[in-house]
Amino acid sequence: MGWWLIFAVFLYFVCALLIVAEVFVPSGGLISILALGCLIGGIAIFFHYSVVAGWIGVGIAVVMIPVVLVIAYKMFPKTRFGKSVTLNPPQREQGDAVPDTAQLKELLGAVGVVLTPLRPVGMCDLSGRRVECVAESGYVDKGKKVKVIDVESTQLTVRIVDES
Repeated sequence: MGWWLIFAVFLYFVCALLIVAEVFVPSGGLISILALGCLIGGIAIFFHYSVVAGWIGVGIAVVMIPVVLVIAYKMFPKTRFGKSVTLNPPQREQGDAVPDTAQLKELLGAVGVVLTPLRPVGMCDLSGRRVECVAESGYVDKGKKVKVIDVESTQLTVRIVDES
């Protein structure tokens, strides 16, 4: 009966390898079905040996599958294939246009003209500078005068100025 337990443990190892292969090889789920078959076969052999061994096998499977998946997904981006199919995060350079919060704070109270309709976000010309703004009240037509009423991080909130 000892050989059957060794075979059950072997099926668990094959299941783990198939799970890793499923992460790296696009198979449409076929490899996952084979891994599930190995897992069920291993559990059946453990339960055939004894109920206690069966439940221990189920416990091992419950721990083994997530651990193997986490390890495989952590390894995937570091492999040659993983590097070729995953995107790299954008690299910012020194001269990239990122609005400076301190410069935007200077625009608080500035009056400008709406360049594109604010729905509620659009472009405004504030002191000769094109800046993305958010309308306080929703929609604002192009050409209307607006005043900056709030600066939160890099977001400018504007209100329509009455021209009367």
